[in-house]
Amino acid sequence: MARLPAALARELLGLGKPKPCSAGTVLLRQGAPSTHVFLLGHGKQPRLACVKVTAADRNGTETLLGIRISGDLVGEMGVLREGPRSATVTTCRAMTVHWIPLESFRLFLRRREEAWRVVCHMIADRLDWSNRRRLDFAGYDTAVRLARVLLELSVQHGTPGEAGLRLGIQLSQPEFGKLIGAGRDATQLAVRQLRDRNYIAYRYRTVTILDLNGLAAFADPG
Repeated sequence: MARLPAALARELLGLGKPKPCSAGTVLLRQGAPSTHVFLLGHGKQPRLACVKVTAADRNGTETLLGIRISGDLVGEMGVLREGPRSATVTTCRAMTVHWIPLESFRLFLRRREEAWRVVCHMIADRLDWSNRRRLDFAGYDTAVRLARVLLELSVQHGTPGEAGLRLGIQLSQPEFGKLIGAGRDATQLAVRQLRDRNYIAYRYRTVTILDLNGLAAFADPG
């Protein structure tokens, strides 16, 4: 929503039907038909909504693909390609979403070329994120992969606090592991490494970056 001109943002918001959801609500389920998209939140408070995007392999392994917040679209890929959902989207907290029917969303993009460009840029950004995670997995150990993800999340969702830069999203250590492709033990060790170096503080799903420059240097061992 932040990328759209104000008039187009209002038009898109007007296409949707508000729907309150509790924490843990599955908005979209992997493999289900694509009949609509969701616009998260109501566009005024950018950190009010937060969802997790996950996908499971045939062997049951689940991967956390990303986090979306207020103003983001979810479900657009299935609608645009006319295929089933490729991922599951679950709310992280109580929030409001706007349910937009498939045809309404497609007509909006057809008549508003600028909105279509914004959606293309958004999809490209998400593809870039996925590619960086694949490169990280091939080239870095778990602690460095975690540091790199924390830096990216801090740019997107960080808020200044008294102790440092606090991530505006809450994730458990296993969820961070799914995000960087690491098991529980390896993720716990990586968190401990970053904490022992005083780069971060971690307490019950909340990460605060204490030393942004130090974390950045660690994340780019060169």
